[in-house]
Amino acid sequence: MRIDLHTHSCASDGSESPAAVVGSAAGAGLDVLALTDHDTTSGWAGAATAAQHHGIALVRGIEISSRHDGVSIHLLGYLQDPTAPGLLAELERCRESRETRAQRIVELLSRDLPLDWDDVLEHVEPGATIGRPHIAAALVAKHIVTSVNDAFASYLGNGSPYYAAHYAPDPMQAVRLLGEAGGVAVMAHPFAGRRGPIVDDSVIEAMAAAGMAGLEVHHPDHSGDEVRHGTDLAASLGLFVTGSSDYHGDRKTNRLGDRTTDPVVLQQIEDLASGVEVLRP
Repeated sequence: MRIDLHTHSCASDGSESPAAVVGSAAGAGLDVLALTDHDTTSGWAGAATAAQHHGIALVRGIEISSRHDGVSIHLLGYLQDPTAPGLLAELERCRESRETRAQRIVELLSRDLPLDWDDVLEHVEPGATIGRPHIAAALVAKHIVTSVNDAFASYLGNGSPYYAAHYAPDPMQAVRLLGEAGGVAVMAHPFAGRRGPIVDDSVIEAMAAAGMAGLEVHHPDHSGDEVRHGTDLAASLGLFVTGSSDYHGDRKTNRLGDRTTDPVVLQQIEDLASGVEVLRP
């Protein structure tokens, strides 16, 4: 059984619709797929319909951006109740802040580049969570850069003069909110230093103490040494280990099924969750 537990659609910063992501997953030979868009569950319905059509199991999830001492931490949540009031309110605050932040970045860029907010909105699906990849797509379309990676390297990286921050909850708070919603929390790509600053193991220990259940150890941005360290750390903290592609369609080079999760771990996630169930064909 091939299981990929981290993918994105155009409901956040992926290039494909939720239904198309599911279709791509089926075409890649996956048996189970998790849709984990940033700060939104708006893609769940379309993905669920497509999953039934393609005969693939769907794990409904989310990716929440949190921050600790200025360092961004991404938290995957699986099978949470999307109507839980505490989590719902926090996600709405995150989405609103992301949009305000994106507008600020575009305002800064527009002082030096031929780019405005309408250019960005052309790359945002209705109701999608707006992020820097949408700005990157606009920069590519305007021929200011040649690729999304080039956009981040030149203009959108954390160290850029055009950078602006957005609201993000403390990771321990995010873990607790996911738990209150019946979801299962897993830290995404915890050791991927080439993406930006990472937290030390003591923060991961605190997240585990708050109720986090797993670490996404097998990820395309982790080296062999990082995988070994993550595996050892997870074992010492009593956490399970997941593997995922972090698929974004054509906005990243990551391919579906690049990394996968053991079926035993999926069963652990199901056993811990009380929000919604895995949708099986």
